[in-house]
Amino acid sequence: MFETIGYKVKGSTAWITLNRPDKLNAFNNTMHFELLKALHMADEDSNVRSIVLQGAGRAFCAGQDLGEVDASTDYGDLLRERYNPVIQKMSNIGKPVIAAVNGTAAGAGFSLALAADFRLASEKANFLNAFIHIGLVPDSGNTYYLPRIVGHAKALELMVLGEKIQAEEAARLGLVTQVIQAQNWETEVAEFSEKLASIPTKAFEMIKESLAKSWESSLEQVLEMEAYHQKRAGQSNDHQEGVKAFLEKRRPVFTGD
Repeated sequence: MFETIGYKVKGSTAWITLNRPDKLNAFNNTMHFELLKALHMADEDSNVRSIVLQGAGRAFCAGQDLGEVDASTDYGDLLRERYNPVIQKMSNIGKPVIAAVNGTAAGAGFSLALAADFRLASEKANFLNAFIHIGLVPDSGNTYYLPRIVGHAKALELMVLGEKIQAEEAARLGLVTQVIQAQNWETEVAEFSEKLASIPTKAFEMIKESLAKSWESSLEQVLEMEAYHQKRAGQSNDHQEGVKAFLEKRRPVFTGD
């Protein structure tokens, strides 16, 4: 189906694999459009309730393939046409998106991981804001997500110093949800994705939207937004199932309705 992307659905999870291992899964033009298509496929598939984004081989994503750009490249157009649609789509997906960072996540690869809702890191993973090393500025949502995750001062440090962050340090900074030992990698990523696939995804979608909007909202606006979403959540089948399961002392079975 794809030239640079692997796509398969296992259980309730769509697995999207960046598949240019010889280039450390660096982005070329084809990968941008195929990744965007794969994200749309997963979002539109009612059987998919969580999405895992991972890299083939020893890297997650090394960012832009520099062999595909030259002195005539308009980086603004490159971002608007290729990177930004991917990041915007990840923001708009109402299902949990998990970046399974198995190795290096550098440059726009780091940004891609930041745009996910959750980040799992192999003990061998590392993160690098590499832009400064080639005289560029962080992009693909990096300056939006990173300070919201680690704070302004630490984000500035990571962007300007451009130092590599190993998995354990990333966990300490709150960049990753969990660090996983290499021998348990595939099993624990699958378990985490299925755990998220079992939650009430309609409630997740509203939580994700509320958090995003809260940064630019007043307290009064947030309170009203909470009331609006809580009304919608209270009318859902998942809420009724949750209450029923609680009263019956059993595990709820959520369907996203």
